Amino acid sequence: MDPEHDPDRRLRLTAVASEALAAAKAGEDAVAVDLVTGFLSGSPEADTDIRELVLLLFSECSGMVAALGSGGATPVKMQVFDEDGQEVPIDDADPPVRTAIRTLLAEVHGDEAAAQEQIEIALANGAPQELATVVLQALRWTLKLATECHTRELAVVPWIAEALED
Repeated sequence: MDPEHDPDRRLRLTAVASEALAAAKAGEDAVAVDLVTGFLSGSPEADTDIRELVLLLFSECSGMVAALGSGGATPVKMQVFDEDGQEVPIDDADPPVRTAIRTLLAEVHGDEAAAQEQIEIALANGAPQELATVVLQALRWTLKLATECHTRELAVVPWIAEALED
């Protein structure tokens, strides 16, 4: 079936994303990535699915950044840290982390085409481990932003809120 005409597609994508978020929240990063890649490996539209799933996570992150930033009135700072916990400039981050940052920034600035282009580059050029890093980064940011939104009593979409529940 054509992915654009599948009425259950978004429901399936959000269900997988929610399960992966719950696994990441539990500290089971490998399981979280396996949930996403396992779902995709069985799909005839794997590249389309991964693109849509990752863009869905980044889109939700963007919405939460906007909510946390009071619609742009309060800036939200993005930081990148190395393995030792030291902040590093975005351009010095590992390539998959840079891809994730650029994707999120494009979404935050409303440039969906640029966000999609970043994911396309990761799909075309990245090794499986690099794509897994982008997926994991999207999951981690979604969790952190959703937790902060929940703490501040800001709205979180139900499929993300379910992943936050213990």
